[in-house]
Order: sequence, then structure tokens, then C-alpha cells
Amino acid sequence: MARRGGPDSYAARWRRSAHRARIALRKSGVDYFRGDGSDWIALVGLLLTIPAITVTTLLNPLWSAPAALVLPIIAGGLVLRPASLLGLYATAAAALIVESIALGPYGAEPARVTPGTVLVVAACGFFGLVLAQFRARVGVPWRRGGTMLFDLRERIRVQSALPRLPQGWHREMALRPAGGQSFSGDFVVAARTNGGRTLEAVLTDVSGKGMDAGSRALLLSGAFGGLLGSLPPHGFLPAANGYLLRQDWDEGFATSIHLVLDLESGDYELLSAGHPPALQLHSGSGAWEEMAAEGPLLGVYDGAQFDAVKGHLAPGDVLMLFTDGLVETSDRDIAEGIDRLTGEADRYVTTGFEGAAWHLIEACAKDVNDDRALLLLCRHA
Repeated sequence: MARRGGPDSYAARWRRSAHRARIALRKSGVDYFRGDGSDWIALVGLLLTIPAITVTTLLNPLWSAPAALVLPIIAGGLVLRPASLLGLYATAAAALIVESIALGPYGAEPARVTPGTVLVVAACGFFGLVLAQFRARVGVPWRRGGTMLFDLRERIRVQSALPRLPQGWHREMALRPAGGQSFSGDFVVAARTNGGRTLEAVLTDVSGKGMDAGSRALLLSGAFGGLLGSLPPHGFLPAANGYLLRQDWDEGFATSIHLVLDLESGDYELLSAGHPPALQLHSGSGAWEEMAAEGPLLGVYDGAQFDAVKGHLAPGDVLMLFTDGLVETSDRDIAEGIDRLTGEADRYVTTGFEGAAWHLIEACAKDVNDDRALLLLCRHA
């Protein structure tokens, strides 16, 4: 029993030690991936690749050229901190010296360490060090930077989601950033207030476009989402104007249009801050009407007044809110763009406006280098 207990105890201790080591390694890997831990795992892995590459080069220099040492150097520039990167560079330089001595003068055969090889490796190391120093200064590891950008994009998308509407209503939103990017200066915030009876929606166009305006759009969408429903409808745009003024941005203005729609009666109010007019299709006459409210740009001066325009959506009517990128270009004024938009929208009158928002952007402003957004509301007949 004593002899049997010894091996059992040893095996149990070994299993516990292996389990603790596995947990610690996994924790280190997770912390490293999140950017919170040390980079020693990546450093050790890259240091081990250098002698492997060196041995392969010495055995078969035609298939594994001396310039292959740039591979761990490039990888190190992406994942290591500057201090660790210098250690990797020193190891690579030593490996290059060993290869040069072992393979002989570079004039003897083509698969040798030439001055060009040294320049390529040194140039890759220089750019890798610059990249590592930039990441260290920003404080965001490369492996987290992409995750953060993805998270920001998803937050904008979620904040721009429209709430469900009661039966008899259809709503959809289409957004296309400039240049095919993932970030846009156009955004929508919407909420149902007054016990769910009222739909409040705000379509905003931040100055700039694409990535340049994306960060400000994210900040404003969060702030506007907090203001919406917390203030009386006529107090929203003045509060939003004051918020932009407090930011003191060099390019801090924005246009915005605020819709307040009674979902039971169909009555609505529009308040605008320098935004293009809304378009309403009257089902009875089949004509489009511009609903233009008066108000200055957001973030220009304090004490701005925003006057509302009132309307009514009867069964079968359609209301479109859009940004200027959809109807205005350098070679086309806004009146011409609105005519084109309404002409394309007329094609959906008989078939319904299901999925029309995206197709209208494609038809009217597919190749425009500006952010484009379209909010469409239909009251079914």
C-alpha cells in the first residue's frame, strides 16, 4: 500500500502542476491577446524562429534565402513592445553575421548575404520599430486596435437601429459611408416616447465624411441618444446645439432634422437645423411635397431658434428624411438631386417601399464620395 501510494501521490501532484501551468499559460495568452499582459510569449516564439531560419538557410540557401530573417522582424514589429523588439533585432543581426561567415563572400554564389540583404533586413527593422513606438505612444496594441474599431462601428450601427413600430407602419434606414469605409458622419437616433405612442427620430450629418467624421459621429450619437426622450421635443435641438458649442471643435458643426410622429393619428412635427427638407408622398394625389423647417446649423452660435413645420401622414403616405450626400454633389444642386430622388421613389409606389431605402441610395448616389443616409417611413393603406 505504501509503494502504491507513492506513485499515486506523485502522479496526482504532477497532474496538479500540469493543470496549474496550463491555466497560467492560458491566462498569459488571454492577457496578451487583450493587450494587458507581457509580450514574453511572443518574444520567445520569435526568438526561436531565428535559429530555425538560420539553420534552414545554411542547409539550403537557394530555397531559404538570408533575407528570410525579415519574417520574424516584421512579425515582431506588429506584436512586440519597443524594448523587446530591440532584443529581437540583436538576435537577427547575430544570425545574419553567422550566415555571412558560414556561406562565404557574396560574390561566390548568388545565395549569399549581400549588401542588399542587409539593407532589406535593416529597413524592415526600422519600420517595425517606428510602428512599435507608435503603438506604445497610443497605448493600443495592434491586436486590440482592430477590435476597438469593430466595436465602435457596431455601436454606431446599434445606436442607429430604429425601434419597432405598431401594425400599419413600415420603417427602414439605409446608410452608406463615403469611399466604402465602415465609418460615417451620418447617423440616426430614434426612440418611442410618450408611452410608445410617439416616434422621435433624429437624422444628423456631422461635418466631414468617412473616418474623419466617424469619431465625432459616435460621440454625438451617444449624446443625442441620451437627450432624445429626456427633453420635450422642442427642447432637443437647442440642447444639442449647446452640446456641440461646448465641445469647441475646429470643425464642429452639424445638420440635423428631428421628427416627432404620433403613431396613432399620423400627425407629425419636423424641426430642422440647417438640414435638407423632408419629402412626403401624398397617396391621394401621388405628388411629393417638400417639408422644410427653419433653423441654423448646430454648433454655430448660442441661442439658436428652431421653428417646426407640421404635417400629417394619411394611410398610404410616405415620408423620407435624408442627408445632403444623397441629393447634392459638386456638379448637381440640391433641387436637381431631389427631383431625381422622387423620380426613383415613384417606381415603388405601386409595389410598396419594402427594401426601397438601400436601392434609392444605389440609384441616386451610388458613386458619390460623401456619406449618404436615408430614413423612410410608410403608413400602410
